[in-house]
Amino acid sequence: SVDCSFSRGVCDWKQDTDDDFDWNPADRDRGDGYYMAVPAFVGHKNDRGRLKLLLTDLKPKSSYCLIFSYRLAGEKVGKLRVFLANKKTAPVWEENKGKDEKWRTGKIELFQGAETTNSVTFESERGKGKTGEIGVDNVVLISGLCPED
Repeated sequence: SVDCSFSRGVCDWKQDTDDDFDWNPADRDRGDGYYMAVPAFVGHKNDRGRLKLLLTDLKPKSSYCLIFSYRLAGEKVGKLRVFLANKKTAPVWEENKGKDEKWRTGKIELFQGAETTNSVTFESERGKGKTGEIGVDNVVLISGLCPED
């Protein structure tokens, strides 16, 4: 497994330069490191911010599971989407509201064919809300299929 979390991860994260705003580090409540967040008041409705995880050394013809924590806190805060580099047009994962402000776990299967996925992009789309935030943390890549809960 590869730890891509933000506080002590070994992965290569890049802010997209063609988007509307950047993701920023935010301190965790318990003080043990930080996560990446977009506050609800940043930008205008439908503006997007993209944070890209560069993946290297994935083996062709194998399966991986990307596991991450996410939170959509606040009324009409917006959308969180995940895109894979080799499937640019449609998101492979999307969430647009939280039932509450708790952290949840997202899982995405990465099936490597002859071409391997070389990046995963977390995209935040701004909603109408003025309070809350969209957050991502604890990003881990494991080989094999995603485990059942």
